[in-house]
Parts: sequence; structure tokens; C-alpha cells
Amino acid sequence: MTSTPNRRFKDRIYEQFARLGKAVSAPRRLELLDLLGQGPRTVEALAEQAGISVANASQHLQILRAARLVEARKQGCYVEYRLADEQVGRFFHALRGLAETRLAEVEQVTRAYLEERGAMEAVHGTELLRRVRGGEVTVLDVRPSEEYRAGHIPGALSVPLSELKKRLAELPKNREVVAYCRGPYCVMAIDAVELLRKQGFKAHRMEQGVADWRARGWRVETSAEEVRS
Repeated sequence: MTSTPNRRFKDRIYEQFARLGKAVSAPRRLELLDLLGQGPRTVEALAEQAGISVANASQHLQILRAARLVEARKQGCYVEYRLADEQVGRFFHALRGLAETRLAEVEQVTRAYLEERGAMEAVHGTELLRRVRGGEVTVLDVRPSEEYRAGHIPGALSVPLSELKKRLAELPKNREVVAYCRGPYCVMAIDAVELLRKQGFKAHRMEQGVADWRARGWRVETSAEEVRS
């Protein structure tokens, strides 16, 4: 079949669209996008949090960068990566939502894991918002402190999971505690709630993370905002 200008145009356009599909076709690259949605990271930090080597993380990041999904900048002796812009975060969130609605396996894998861990009740964002505004709960952000500084739910306390055990005395036992981390597939909040309950706290986890709040149009605070206030 003879190639026409119309056909060549279509082929070239869809080839560009496919670049994004190819860039996010590896599970590790999706995880790296999810991590970068929490805030900028060095290659070394991303490798540690994703459980891969620095060399492997660097290769994945180069592919994401070639597709213009992430940007890199030199910070001293390190290279720091970040999402190219907010559209990339919305793209990841939409992709995750599509998988949740179209692939039953997502719910099956999640349900099996949560049942194994004790099927802890999750508190949804709208309910948490009501409780926070009413001063009814203590909200813990159990992500690393740099993620908290980059953006957190208003009123949340920064208590990284690695510090939680030694900081239990700071938490009032007569109030319900709600812990959150990076979203519905982050396990730090699950670990935090498990620890809190063993220590006698009435604790729940919230499935939604900061990216989910942004997607709903809810306000997210940064440490800089807190200093100004």
C-alpha cells in the first residue's frame, strides 16, 4: 500500500504517543514515578526506596527522562530527579485509577496482602478531612521527612516510620491516630498502624496520600508554608 501524507502523519503522531507507553512499560519505572510524585529524589535515594541498584535506577531514570517525564539537576555531588511537571503526576494517578477499574487483579493482590496483614480498616480521605478539621484525631505522616517537607496533609505530624517507636511518648493515647504514607499501595502506614495498635493506640490507616489529595483539589501544605504562617 502506498504511503500517503495523511498516513505518514498518523504514523508519526502515534509513534510519539507510544514513546510514553514504552517509557512506563516497566514496573520499576512506574514505582520511580510514584516515588518522585512525593518529591525530588537523588538516584541513590530512589534506588534504596525501590530496592534496586543505583546503576539500575539510573538506567530506568534515563528512559523516563528521554520521554520527558522526569527532569534532572545537579545538586553538589549528586543528581536529583523530579517529575517534569504536575501533568506527569496526574498521568500516573490516572493510569493507576484505570488499572484499578479495569484489572480485577489489582484488587485481588491488594486484598490478599491486607488480609495477610490483618485486614486493617482504611479511613477514607473525606472522613479524615472531617475528623482533622474537627480536631478529633492525630494525623501522622510516616513518610521520610523530606517527603513531608515537600508536601503533606494540613495538620499532619511528621513521624517517619523509622522514628515512630522511639517517639510514641509524643502521641496522646486518648485520641485516635490516623497514619498515611504514599497512597493505597504504600505499606509504611500499615506497618505504623500495626506498631501503634500493639502499643495500645486506637489507630487506622488512610489509603489516600498527598498525590491523591492534590488530585481531588484539596490543599496540601509544605514546610515553607508552615514557616510563613
